Amino acid sequence: MSASVTERPAGAGSATGGGTPVPAGAHLPRPRPRPRPGLALAVIAGCNAMIQLDDPIMNIALPGIRADLGLSALAASWVIGAYLLAFGGLLLLGGRAGDILGRRKVFVAGVALFTAAAAVRAAVPSGELLIAVRAVEGAGAACAAANGFVLMLSTFAEGPARKRAIAVCTAVGAASTAGGLLLAGALTSAGSWRWVLLLNVPMGLAIVLLAPRVIAETERIRGRFDLRGALLSALGAAALVYGLSQAAEHPWTDALVAGPLLAGLVLLSVFVGTQRRAAEPIVRLRLFRDRDRALAFAGMLVLPGGLIGAYFFLSQFFQQHHGWSPLEAAFGLLPVPLTMAAVAGVGVRVERAIGPKPMMAIGTAALVAENLWLSHLGPGDGYLTGVLPGLLLLGAGMAFCVIPPTVLATSGLRPEELGSAASVLNALQSVGGSLCIALMVTASAGHADFSDTMSAGFTAGAAFAAAALLIALSLRPRRP
Repeated sequence: MSASVTERPAGAGSATGGGTPVPAGAHLPRPRPRPRPGLALAVIAGCNAMIQLDDPIMNIALPGIRADLGLSALAASWVIGAYLLAFGGLLLLGGRAGDILGRRKVFVAGVALFTAAAAVRAAVPSGELLIAVRAVEGAGAACAAANGFVLMLSTFAEGPARKRAIAVCTAVGAASTAGGLLLAGALTSAGSWRWVLLLNVPMGLAIVLLAPRVIAETERIRGRFDLRGALLSALGAAALVYGLSQAAEHPWTDALVAGPLLAGLVLLSVFVGTQRRAAEPIVRLRLFRDRDRALAFAGMLVLPGGLIGAYFFLSQFFQQHHGWSPLEAAFGLLPVPLTMAAVAGVGVRVERAIGPKPMMAIGTAALVAENLWLSHLGPGDGYLTGVLPGLLLLGAGMAFCVIPPTVLATSGLRPEELGSAASVLNALQSVGGSLCIALMVTASAGHADFSDTMSAGFTAGAAFAAAALLIALSLRPRRP
């Protein structure tokens, strides 16, 4: 599936080695970079880690940002929301741009935009400017995420090599999140929130410099942008994400929730209709005709619900009931990414031995058990016997849940379909995260005691994990 990068350009033969002589003064074609799959994977995994790390960085820095810039609770929510709206709304468009303009080119441009915005946000003098910069950062992340994933698929052919690459990206993302949480917590405690917001900048600069040298450009797909489809998909996804984010703080019947959700559903319904008739659609609806691929997409929509509760509720549990500092709370959550990174390393061998269906079923069952375990957590429970077993189950379960749906969603596709599949996968994961946290907060609302609130939230997380388990059991058995 990868584009060829080793062919000698026509007319580039030497005077002594055969081939067509080159006229004096002629400009030789620029040689393509030699294929370096290991370095290419390192760059792509680094980008994935950088984007994953951005959310905990902002959440750790947000209290200091509010204090220094004088932000209200609503403005502070927009610091997070502006990024999510741009990211979720532009994923499909970013993937299509990579098809037409070249995936490496759009990937590098996205990383450069993300990095520049990350640098600017650390020096903003006002909350309004910070919100605008965060929207720009989300747009860059959308282009980088959609095309980085496709570049990985194009670099590694279907089979063990691609599965190992997915496992490496998972492990690197988890490990970097662990280290980044600790570093961000330390910087917040020792210095200014502005230092924390610069953590992604060196990594982004390195990716921009290295990507053109180690990643081969994919062949461009001739075509044009479906402007109507692009506008409908961006506005529909953004409205959906916004409505779901407001559901965490307002009733579902509130105009701030119901209005955007209804508008998003209508816009996306119209979008699907336009894609059926479009000659060059942003999303190829043929992707959903394969039963296992459609189930894999559905799995990525509900899987975030099995993970979010731990970060959302346990960080509050550590600080409110145990009096831990933000840095100590980050240490407390460390077993999740560390276990995920360790187990992802053996995930490829497990999938090869038992197949994707049993592997995903085991992973989702672990998430059900983890959420049910943590739903019984009380103020008097200690860390080692009360919290740690659930965190270990969570890390192992998520590692087992990542590879099967990702492989199933992107296997058996033509090169021109990879960008669409990757964009849909990323978009569903983004919308799924917003949906899960909104439903979990709704389920946990109305309880005076935080233990009851947390118990209701983790019970909702178990329901999401159970839905993912049912999806896994519905997959067709495949030979390992």
